[in-house]
Amino acid sequence: MVQAYILIQTEVGKAAEVARQIAEIAGVTQAEDVTGPYDVIVRAEARDVDELGKLVVARIQAVEGITRTLTCPIVHI
Repeated sequence: MVQAYILIQTEVGKAAEVARQIAEIAGVTQAEDVTGPYDVIVRAEARDVDELGKLVVARIQAVEGITRTLTCPIVHI
């Protein structure tokens, strides 16, 4: 299982709606609108890195109002 945080920038005024829509996507375990350089932070999980990539590109980035994403896979050192 691969887990990651996905940092999202949105159009002005769209953070809450983007977080709400993303929270409904399978594989997303948490989605919160926040303040700071990013507008939404998502925690997601997938079977492997390829599935995580598909989740981000095909499902999360398809949500209207997103302008940029940064995916940060969780590592256990």
